[in-house]
Amino acid sequence: MTVRCATAVATMLIGCSCKAFVLPPATTSTPLSKASHNYSNILHNSFHDGDGLAIGRFSSQLQHTINAFITAAVLFTTVLASPINIHVNTNEPAITIEKSQAYALNENQLFISDVWFKVTAQYFDQSFNGLGESGWRAKEKEAFQAVEDTGPDDDELVVDAIKTMLSALGDPYTRFLQKEKYEVLTAYATGGSGGKAGIGVQLLEDPRTKNVVVMATTSGGPADLAGVQVGDVILKIDGEDMTGASAEIVAAKCRGEPGQKVDVVFLRNDENGNAGKESIKSLTRAKVKVNPIQTQMFTSESGKRVGLLKVPSFSTETVKEMVDGLRSISDNGKLDAIAIDIRGNVGGYMPAGVEAANLFLPARAHIIAEVDKSGAIKGYDADGIGAETSTPLYLLVDGRTASAAEIFAAALQDNQRGIVVGSKTFGKGRIQNVQPLDNGSGLAITRARYITPKGRDLHGIGIIPNKEPSHCGQDDSARTCLADIV
Repeated sequence: MTVRCATAVATMLIGCSCKAFVLPPATTSTPLSKASHNYSNILHNSFHDGDGLAIGRFSSQLQHTINAFITAAVLFTTVLASPINIHVNTNEPAITIEKSQAYALNENQLFISDVWFKVTAQYFDQSFNGLGESGWRAKEKEAFQAVEDTGPDDDELVVDAIKTMLSALGDPYTRFLQKEKYEVLTAYATGGSGGKAGIGVQLLEDPRTKNVVVMATTSGGPADLAGVQVGDVILKIDGEDMTGASAEIVAAKCRGEPGQKVDVVFLRNDENGNAGKESIKSLTRAKVKVNPIQTQMFTSESGKRVGLLKVPSFSTETVKEMVDGLRSISDNGKLDAIAIDIRGNVGGYMPAGVEAANLFLPARAHIIAEVDKSGAIKGYDADGIGAETSTPLYLLVDGRTASAAEIFAAALQDNQRGIVVGSKTFGKGRIQNVQPLDNGSGLAITRARYITPKGRDLHGIGIIPNKEPSHCGQDDSARTCLADIV
C-alpha cells in the first residue's frame, strides 16, 4: 500500500488526512501606554506561525502498524524538497521511505527555505499576489533548482535566486537585504550610524526614474558643507556607477571609516526637472547623527508666535527629541501655534510615528489600525498622558512625506487635531518587519497594511492636505508656507 503526501520542508508529517483549525479574525484596540512594548516593529520581530494547526493521522486500520515505529519514523525527518512515497507493508512490521524524485537540501537550499517560510508565515497577502499556495510553493522549488549545484562560495547565485523568488510577490517592500543593506537600514531606524561614518544624507529611490535622490542633508554634515542639496541625484561613488542601485546600496557605499575620503558624482536637475550639470564632490566621511530634530521660533505675517519642529525622519530617538523640542520652544513664552515640518520625511521606524501622534491627542483617540494577513485588526489608541492638545497645530508635508510620517500626519488630520499644509504625500500604507538572518543579512516582509482613524488606506493614494498653498515647495521656509494660514 502506498500513501502519497506532500512534505513540509522542516518537518515530515506522517499522514495525509489533515485538518486545519484557524482562529477567526479579531478586532483589538490597545491603549498606547500598554501597546508600546508590544509593537511588531521594523527592527526586531519574533514571528508566530500559529495561525493554523495541522494534525496528520493515518486511517485507523494502519494505526497499529505505525505506533510501533514512531521512533523509527522520526529518524526519517530529513528535509526534502519534493513529495515522497511512504510504503507501509501491513504483513511485516516495517516502514520504509523511498526518495522518489526527491533529494536532500544543500546549505544554500536550506537558507532559501528559511526565507520562504518566514515570508509565508508573515506576508499580509495570503494569495501571494494571486499565485496561490501551490504557485508560491513552486517559486520556492524554482529557487531550489537555481542553486542545486552551488556551494559555500556561490553567494551571488543564492541572492539572485532569492530575489527572483520574492519578485513574484510584486511587492517592492518585501525584499532580501544583504548584510550591508541590513546594517544601513537598522542604523537608520535607530538613529545611529551603525559604528561607521557617512556623509550626512538621507536617500530615497525615485520610483519613476529609479534614481537615488538626496531627500535631506544633516546640518553641518559633510554633504551639507559641500553644498549638496535636496533633490540631487547620486550618479557615481568612487568611480562606480550607481545606475539601478537601490537606496540601501548607495547609502552603504557612502559609509566608511571616519576621516576617509569618498568621491561622489551628483546630478542637479533644473526647476523644470530637466537634467542639469554633473558635479563631483570629494567628501570626508564623519560621524553624523542621522536624524536630529531642529527647532526654531518665528513670527508669522499676522504677528502670531509660532514654534517650529523640523522632523527629517522617524527613529527610536524621535519621540524623545520631539518632547525636548516642544519644551525648548515652550520655554520661549506662550505659543500661538506649533508647526511640524515633515516635508521630505520618508518615515523609518513605524512605532515612532504612532508615539509621536500620541503626544498631541487626547485619551482614547484612534491613531492607527493594522490589518494583518488574516484580516485581524489591531488598533492603537492614544493614552492622553501629558499630551499637548490645545495649541493650534500645523503639519507641513510634500510628495516625499511617506510611511511613518504619513501615519503621524493622518492620525492628527483624521482627529481634527492638526491642519495639514502642503502637497499630496507619497502614499505608503504598508508595514514591514525587518529581521536578521543567520548569515548577517536581513529580510524585510510586508506583514500588514494600515488604515487611518477614519478607515482610509493611503497606499498609492497619499494624504490630501487641508491647505495647498502655491508657495510651499521644498526650498520654501515654514514661515512662507504658512504665510496666508497662520
